[in-house]
Amino acid sequence: MPRVSDAHLAARRQQILEAAWRCFAQQGFHATSMQDVFAESGLSAGAVYRYFPSKADLVRTTAEGIAGIADEVFHEMMDSDPCPWPDEALRRVITYIQELVTDDGTDRTKVALHVWSEALRNQEINGIVTSIADRLIARWVELAERWRAVGYVPADADAQKIGRTLYGVMIGFVAQRHLFGLRAEDYADGFSSITTTGHPASVAEVAGGDA
Repeated sequence: MPRVSDAHLAARRQQILEAAWRCFAQQGFHATSMQDVFAESGLSAGAVYRYFPSKADLVRTTAEGIAGIADEVFHEMMDSDPCPWPDEALRRVITYIQELVTDDGTDRTKVALHVWSEALRNQEINGIVTSIADRLIARWVELAERWRAVGYVPADADAQKIGRTLYGVMIGFVAQRHLFGLRAEDYADGFSSITTTGHPASVAEVAGGDA
């Protein structure tokens, strides 16, 4: 029997994931059965279970993929000089995620809403959500430590608290985007308006206006 190529395996895995995303986004996580995923993907139970033995495995892979996308923009910001201010960092993160998670026609951030809800009643899903949240919070903490080092935030600021707060602001955007149609640029503008006191750009703008 000829060996199945890695490219074929990857394509089949992606086919299943995208089918699951469509089901989760349309029906919610709890209402979606593995049978729904079989039907949506057009594959047999055996073919799907070969890659994903359970719905939890589909959720884990999806969440890790979104976190991986976020990792890319966090790494870029950590490597940039000068480091972006907090308001600009939030703008970059939510814009980057919004663009990349929707490029295949299915918005995975909508899936996140259903998964967060399921996490309240399902310990296995709660563990997955907590693990990914901790990973993203750690990225914000790394940025907060750099902001503290360069004087963007007070020297005695708690980087862990900043990280958790900005994670909350980030997922707040996801919720409002799907509930109310809020755009990333409007959300980021609102955050900037209350966090740029003392920001060099704001000071320069005020000085220019008084001239």
